[in-house]
Amino acid sequence: MTEKELTIQSVLYRKKILQYIYQAKAGHTGGDLSCIDILNVLYNKVLRVSPESFKSPDRDRYVQSKGHCVEALYVVLASKGYFEEEDLNTICKYESHYIGHPTKKINGIEQNTGALGHGLPICVGMAIAAKLDKKDYRVYTLLGDGELPEGSNWEAALTAAQYKLDNLCVIIDKNQLQITGPTKEVCSTDPLPQKWESFGWAVQEIDGNNIAAITAAFDALPFEKGKPSVIIANTVKGKGVSFMENQIKWHHGVPSQEQYHQAQNELDIVLQSLID
Repeated sequence: MTEKELTIQSVLYRKKILQYIYQAKAGHTGGDLSCIDILNVLYNKVLRVSPESFKSPDRDRYVQSKGHCVEALYVVLASKGYFEEEDLNTICKYESHYIGHPTKKINGIEQNTGALGHGLPICVGMAIAAKLDKKDYRVYTLLGDGELPEGSNWEAALTAAQYKLDNLCVIIDKNQLQITGPTKEVCSTDPLPQKWESFGWAVQEIDGNNIAAITAAFDALPFEKGKPSVIIANTVKGKGVSFMENQIKWHHGVPSQEQYHQAQNELDIVLQSLID
């Protein structure tokens, strides 16, 4: 996909996210909207994996550590053909596999996640396995900045540097808000670049809602031979919908009918401007 095509795709994904959260009356709207540009570039430009190759031992791996933002992952996987999009009409319904966190019962999902701080340790194991098996696949995981205080992340970060896992990439969705308040007030982990560098990682800091910046960062991997890479993606919670941006209530908020239509109308205007 070209940069323009990816930009259009992000708007379409945002519309889908809102559609299915509104239907389900549940979801993590703000975080879904902050990370969707990252998932868009990953699945449409970067990852060497498809529905046909998902069981291949040579595939790239992606684990969504911030599992509560699974709606963003669902709409991307549906668009890539991992399952029929109509399945998403069952999100959060009785006996549906499409629950509020990733589960391996759904095609295309590598790991069950949701308890925060688990994605990176799992991915360190995957990256070590690739080195031992002399495979060239890469391992990617998306963390929220609100989950970074979990100690398991830092144990895994030390291990990744120790084993020189330059086939591992962490992306941090740094939208600066979590369920109870701003991350800097709940449990600050700033300054992130210096912390990760001190743990032996190669670091890039980018605008995580800018398609060109995201693409350039992934194209540059690994940032340094012999070191794991971390992309600190500065994002906006609720990105793309004016009244949701940087508003903590949209961490787990569900739009009313009026809000839903307003959000869709805003995105339609952006979409039309990109198409014209």
